[in-house]
Amino acid sequence: MTPGVYQLPAAYLLLLPLPFVLLCSMFGLLRRFVRRCQGQDKEPDWSIPTLSAEQPASIFNRWDVRCKLVTLLLYAFLVASLQQLTYALLALLISLLALLLARTPLDRALLRMLAISGFMGMFLVVMPFSAPPHSGDTLLVFGALEGLPFNLRGLELAATLFTKGIAIALLSELLLSTAPLPVTLQGLSGLGVPAMGSQLLILCHRYIHVFSSEARRMTTGMQVRGLHKRTNLVTLRALANFLGMLLVRSFERTERVMDAMNARGYRGRFPPATELRLRPTDLLLSGLWLLLGVVLLLGDRWG
Repeated sequence: MTPGVYQLPAAYLLLLPLPFVLLCSMFGLLRRFVRRCQGQDKEPDWSIPTLSAEQPASIFNRWDVRCKLVTLLLYAFLVASLQQLTYALLALLISLLALLLARTPLDRALLRMLAISGFMGMFLVVMPFSAPPHSGDTLLVFGALEGLPFNLRGLELAATLFTKGIAIALLSELLLSTAPLPVTLQGLSGLGVPAMGSQLLILCHRYIHVFSSEARRMTTGMQVRGLHKRTNLVTLRALANFLGMLLVRSFERTERVMDAMNARGYRGRFPPATELRLRPTDLLLSGLWLLLGVVLLLGDRWG
């Protein structure tokens, strides 16, 4: 069976960017909505939140973090193995329902979805024109562009990748928003990850935001002193001084933090954030979640 080739007028080529433009417009509206929810004067919150005592508990909050890590990681591999768009959409629906059950903040989930959508959206542009034609494919040829056909199978593949990427990104929000970061890293240590690696992760997470705040303050000070960014030697010299001062301040702050940790009794290990207890309900929830992923994969292969 040879690919079906349909000749279309070249003017129809102008209609191809329309869905992509609509998708970008929708994401732009979502970003504006998120910023309005967070406040106009606040920076987007990309940090990993901690749970407060006032946050309503859910089944995901009570789920043992070790089981949650292993289960969601294996489930993400099962979702990444899907090949049909229908089952990828079902996986996305499952991720959205899980976020609703976990009662995670909507604005933070939307931010993480937007972060990956900008990268995954490029597949929607490239793959329809780069997918090699197979038997049974439908190819659209616009005008005299016979060497650059539009493959509808490539568009379906790109949509499948896009959907799976968002579904897995929402799973990461489910993992990171239903337990404090120290507890999650303690769960990693309980699974065999070296404790030093967990400590480096939590310190990096904490001080990336500290150093970015320091960089914003230094940038504001430079602008108050009359610096206008241009492509000239003065701006390059100011940028070099800025990076050097940021490095020096970061190094000095690191030494002060290490001295403070040693003064408080740090001997190479942080105290446990909580006591991890594995219950039968945790194993049952992990089994049901993985069973759902296996059912999706079997339906995708033989449905």
